[in-house]
Amino acid sequence: MKSAIVLKVAAAAVVIGLVGCTDLKPLQAEVADLKSQVGKLQSDVQAAKQSADQANSAAQSASQAASGAQSTANQALAASQASQSCCDATNEKIDRMFRRSVSK
Repeated sequence: MKSAIVLKVAAAAVVIGLVGCTDLKPLQAEVADLKSQVGKLQSDVQAAKQSADQANSAAQSASQAASGAQSTANQALAASQASQSCCDATNEKIDRMFRRSVSK
């Protein structure tokens, strides 16, 4: 007799469980909403990755341009120093020439 009652209770629980599971429409709607959110997030991530790649490319180009500018500046500095040395040597020669002419 106890088995029959337990069997009836178990059957009732299964029926109630199946009745509760038949209403899947809200869950399906939530799953569809989550899928659309995931799709949007994937496109956002892809766009962010493309932006980061473009920024990285621009940074590399800027770095190369800066290196070129530094090289040009170094060459200009070297030329300026050589010119200054030449100018100093010429001034020294002129000073010696005037000292000789004054002392004669």
